[in-house]
Amino acid sequence: MKLLALDTAANLCSVAVLDVESGTILAASSEDIGKGHAERLMAAIEQVATAAQISITDIGKIAVSIGPGSFTGVRVGVSTARGFALALKCPVVGISTLQALAYDAAKAFSHRPILSIIDARRDELYAQFFGEDGSAASEPMVTTLPLIVKQLEERGSEHVLAGSGAILIEKELGRPLDIAATTATGSIEAFARLGALRRDDGEAPRPLYLRGLDVKQQQGFVLRRKIVE
Repeated sequence: MKLLALDTAANLCSVAVLDVESGTILAASSEDIGKGHAERLMAAIEQVATAAQISITDIGKIAVSIGPGSFTGVRVGVSTARGFALALKCPVVGISTLQALAYDAAKAFSHRPILSIIDARRDELYAQFFGEDGSAASEPMVTTLPLIVKQLEERGSEHVLAGSGAILIEKELGRPLDIAATTATGSIEAFARLGALRRDDGEAPRPLYLRGLDVKQQQGFVLRRKIVE
């Protein structure tokens, strides 16, 4: 079975095709595009499928990043994955960016507890603790630097850090830490391999939003709703 993995939750537009039976990544692409995932993703999928020497109809499962990350980017990836799954009549599973970062960290530092930590801006961080076996040791959360440093110190063990917030924690503590990655999302291989392991529960993946949107109400006019007879 061929699995298609997509990640548009951060600055990267990443696509991969995994042969589940052999465990081989047939083709992969990760472009640092910042924004504009909606305009780039379909072409990236086509290019990776061509490089993997498969047809889109050969895809038997889809894995997609559900965030946390960019609101728009996450929506683009999730909606695209759900659309493909519907057209191909195949299962689709969601993988969080925090879990993907933990997967990458476990490869670099085996048998160590992990803190996945992403800089969410506005003095906030997305975070989740994972155990030595890779299982979740906390719920994903939105927090602040002082609070997550306090939790880290209370847990005692020397955690491996992974994510764009790792450097902030290192500076706050004033000592070097084991940092597996400083990116805002995991590798596309992590999403693919975690997606292969994740069972389809029949539920379509939904974006993982840990905080509300910055939506300001427009002032000075009223938008009248048009009624169609």
